[in-house]
Amino acid sequence: MANHFVANGDLSRSRAAVASGRLTILAMGSSSIQGHGASRPELSFVPLFEMGLERRLPGVDVTVINKGIGGETAFDTVGRLEPEIMMGQPDLVIWQLGTNDVLRDRPLSDVLTDFHRGADILNRAGVDVLLIDPQRLPETTADRNFIARNPALDMISRHIDAEGAASHFAVLHRFRAMADWSGLDRGGVGPDDLHLNDGGYACWAAIAAEGLASALGTSVRTRD
Repeated sequence: MANHFVANGDLSRSRAAVASGRLTILAMGSSSIQGHGASRPELSFVPLFEMGLERRLPGVDVTVINKGIGGETAFDTVGRLEPEIMMGQPDLVIWQLGTNDVLRDRPLSDVLTDFHRGADILNRAGVDVLLIDPQRLPETTADRNFIARNPALDMISRHIDAEGAASHFAVLHRFRAMADWSGLDRGGVGPDDLHLNDGGYACWAAIAAEGLASALGTSVRTRD
């Protein structure tokens, strides 16, 4: 399994949580966090990621709180960050961003402004952060809103990577990872050419769980 996870720091709060036997993660973002496209809720990203982490972190009670809302942009998510962190008291926040910003043709400068506002909130909260960049769209899509969007998705993915490094936030390179999913049905994307299918969610959850567990230094290899 290729490593598409970059820690960019020590993930100290998550390490301490693992040592205590209880890790709480807040998952923020849009429809792929919420789980749109999965045939059953338990086959979407958050449940699979939670189970994958627990297999790799023996003896640790992992809780992943799903607060994804379909259609959100980075601006929308930033508006919810502070109250959701206060309510969930997470050790680590997953922030999936970028796809809807590209599909809505939002200026990059606006997205980066939103990111910096969100980063300030996250830093004040003292939580670890894992950024997840956009998904890749099918090159053969017939949906006019999705045609030839991958270059822009790739560009914003690169900016997320750079911002993650500068902010010492971990990054999962989902866009790059999906280039290797040719063996999956429809490349891991459902019939609407946007939301992931069961195979896509399974692969995404596996690389995220393996990457985070390895970064925490306690990974146990399993078959996914």
